[in-house]
Amino acid sequence: MYNFCVINKVVVRYLDGKVIRGSTADFHPDRDVFHVTVTTAESTKSVEVKLKDLKAVFFVKELLGLDKHRTKKKTTFEEMKDKKLIGKKVKVEFIDGEVLCGLTMGYSPQRKGFFFNPIDPDTNNERIFAIMKAVKEVTVYE
Repeated sequence: MYNFCVINKVVVRYLDGKVIRGSTADFHPDRDVFHVTVTTAESTKSVEVKLKDLKAVFFVKELLGLDKHRTKKKTTFEEMKDKKLIGKKVKVEFIDGEVLCGLTMGYSPQRKGFFFNPIDPDTNNERIFAIMKAVKEVTVYE
């Protein structure tokens, strides 16, 4: 029997603006709680995270972000029209005003949240789990 444990780097954004960065091995979109291991120079601790308190969970390449001197690029679906895109195109507007575009395989407004992958290939985000109560509007494109 194999016990595979996938460790994901995450940036967790709370509804109140708080942010924690760390890693998780027990996130599941159907569970109400998961844990993030936060490591600082002084210590390592496990933080219990409740989905009801969150805006989104960002699964990232690097915890501190990519090169901040790089020009921030906003990729649009129009710019990607010649690329093969798999999934439904969505524009997600959060209640705090942030707007992100991406592709999803499983958007349903009846769920707690949904995963989508950003269309910008240069972003630090690999995928995002948006919490529905933090989403103002989702636009689905054909």
